[in-house]
Amino acid sequence: MTLSVARAFVPASIRRWARVRWLKSGGGDLPMKIAYDVIERPNYAYCLYHAARLARRLGHPRMSALEFGVAGGNGLLAMERLAEIVEKEVGVGIDLYGLDTGMGMPPPEGYRDLPYHWKEGFFRMDRAALEARLRRAKLVYGDIRETVHDFVEKHKPAPIGAIMHDMDYYSSTAAAFGLFDSNPTAFLPRAFCYFDDIIGSEVELYSDYTGQRLAIEEFNRTHPMKKIALNYHLTTQERVKTWHHQIFIYHDFEHPDYCRFISEENQQLKLNA
Repeated sequence: MTLSVARAFVPASIRRWARVRWLKSGGGDLPMKIAYDVIERPNYAYCLYHAARLARRLGHPRMSALEFGVAGGNGLLAMERLAEIVEKEVGVGIDLYGLDTGMGMPPPEGYRDLPYHWKEGFFRMDRAALEARLRRAKLVYGDIRETVHDFVEKHKPAPIGAIMHDMDYYSSTAAAFGLFDSNPTAFLPRAFCYFDDIIGSEVELYSDYTGQRLAIEEFNRTHPMKKIALNYHLTTQERVKTWHHQIFIYHDFEHPDYCRFISEENQQLKLNA
């Protein structure tokens, strides 16, 4: 049966089930596994993979990925496993950093931090247990208002290409954006960002006037040449997942490599016969 015939007579749900089963058995490449959610934390995998591809096209042998808000550490451990997969697929080394106080969430600073949903002390870290399991990621402890301002100078990271934002509060997220005031060359010209707390349920009721969404809006309003913009490509996929609406791209229009050509050289279209 040819592919065209299969598409005509086999229901889409059955074709998808067969494709997923094939991927789980070891078939397919990393982009396909991400597209079908056949990998842990596909949102993290997507950011790491595409940031690494951009780094390679720009000639960087290594890049960095950060997680703001480590909590128990499951996300950072997943990033370690995913980084190994991406490195083999793309050929770019990935350095990992997790930023957290280790003490759990601080007191909320007013309504913008959604105190009806978050409380002081949530997501406290077992530092000893996490540190014993981490193999490559570096933990950076401290108040985010302080750690972001000397992060680049202190750690001298490879260009930052992926950031997972999971600090929950408006105040903490806005403070984390202070990292973007660092030297532009500390980043790739476009960095892939995942925001964990912008959709939620009928309890959180996130809006553009509180939480991470407000932090994004304020950053864009106050930074004319730097923007955090939704990745519209993902929101047009045939089967859109929730996390597709949570991937944003940090753009630095004045980055020395922002306008550097990275696309396909041959894009000529021939006139049809």
